[in-house]
Amino acid sequence: MQVLGIIPARGGSKGIPRKNIAPLRGKPLLAYTAEAALKSRRLARVLLSTDDEEIAGVGKGLGLDVPFLRPAALAQDHTLTIDVLLDVIARLQACGETYDAVFILQPTNPLRTVTDIDGAIELMERTKCDSVIAFADVGGRHPARMNTVAADLRVSDPPFAKELEGLPRQLLPKLYLREGSVYLTRTSVLTQQHSIQGSDCRAWIIPEWRACGIDTKFDLFIAEQVLEHYDELAAHETAEHRNEGVRA
Repeated sequence: MQVLGIIPARGGSKGIPRKNIAPLRGKPLLAYTAEAALKSRRLARVLLSTDDEEIAGVGKGLGLDVPFLRPAALAQDHTLTIDVLLDVIARLQACGETYDAVFILQPTNPLRTVTDIDGAIELMERTKCDSVIAFADVGGRHPARMNTVAADLRVSDPPFAKELEGLPRQLLPKLYLREGSVYLTRTSVLTQQHSIQGSDCRAWIIPEWRACGIDTKFDLFIAEQVLEHYDELAAHETAEHRNEGVRA
């Protein structure tokens, strides 16, 4: 299976200025995704899509392919990821280059590993599914423990929490939150359905301690702490969180 890796990294960012190249433990944020992607045995090509000359230069310095700059119209706050992907696919197809699937590699998920990349591709091949998306266990932040808070600070339970309120964590139904490290989609789903998630989507489970998407400075701080203690955290990763036994 021929898989194209696309790293979307626009120049604008509201939460953290120049977020995609913000420093994280002495390296630009983009470097963590670039390093994992370039180590992959299963990505046929890794391409950086950016509208920004500086980010393009950083990407090239990291060994990334930057064959063109993204149009400014596709680098706005309201721009959808699917439109960025379709732009890249169309440009490559015009050159006679086609791929079976596209792997979105968001720079804002620096704790993604090469095992996540290659493993997700192998999961797609094994199951014949049309998309693979990363998920993480919600853990203690289960929706059953959520409440609404009114303007006068009055607390009330949402309808979905009524039946489960008060149950210990072990008895709550297992729920997972979408996590941005893995978005792998067959090209046909992207171009024909204009969707990143197909009808047969499989989960690639990310352990909670590696579920870190960078949107704020606090997220950067958390990522720093994880990276500083990475080996220790990895050693304590439970068998439940490992993907070796992921079910088809």
